[in-house]
Amino acid sequence: MSSEPRTAIGTPVDPSPARRPVRTVIEGVRVTLAPLNPEAHAEALWEATRGPANEYLWRYLFEGPFADRAEFDAYLRKRAASNDPLFFTILDSASVPLGWAAYMRIEPAHRVIEVGSILFTPALQRTPAATEAMYLMARHVFEELGYRRYEWKCNSLNEPSRRAALRLGFCFEGVFRQHMIIKAHSRDTAWYSMLDSEWPARKREFEEWLSPANFDAQGMQKRSLASLRAGQS
Repeated sequence: MSSEPRTAIGTPVDPSPARRPVRTVIEGVRVTLAPLNPEAHAEALWEATRGPANEYLWRYLFEGPFADRAEFDAYLRKRAASNDPLFFTILDSASVPLGWAAYMRIEPAHRVIEVGSILFTPALQRTPAATEAMYLMARHVFEELGYRRYEWKCNSLNEPSRRAALRLGFCFEGVFRQHMIIKAHSRDTAWYSMLDSEWPARKREFEEWLSPANFDAQGMQKRSLASLRAGQS
């Protein structure tokens, strides 16, 4: 009597659901992630993101830039009340808000979750603090919430986001054509993922890169995150 192979419909896995993320504080060395709080965070975030010089920050986000503070405050209140996406403010060591990021498209039953709606102010961009914020969010997903797939998606034209995904250790999976209409423009979406089986290696790379020993007296990195992943000296 013949039988179908066990892997005909996929590898058997534990079907237990992951935990849904909640509003909590995630502490790091350089930054802390705290639930988005408009009353506490709006002033600093508005000042760091408003004006013509900062319009590029909003280019690929679903909303913004905003004409005035009232519109911005309404936007933050809406985001703070949401459970999916669930927004966190990125705070520096002095508790100054430097940006935000969210867990979104949360599917505990399939243990899949996405990080997105990311906005880094100029003070946060291309800093170790920015990398640590992404490390903290990934660690929380895999080690505390029990997800097996962590996703990163962006407009296929958003080259800085695509480079960031690869630098952070996400794997490119392809482009969904005509996936969305954003601000009256067609969006093709580039998809990236990181799996729980990959996380131990990604974690080691993050922690080695973030170590104070990886930076010289001027704060410049000695080894890049990409070189650590490739095992280069």
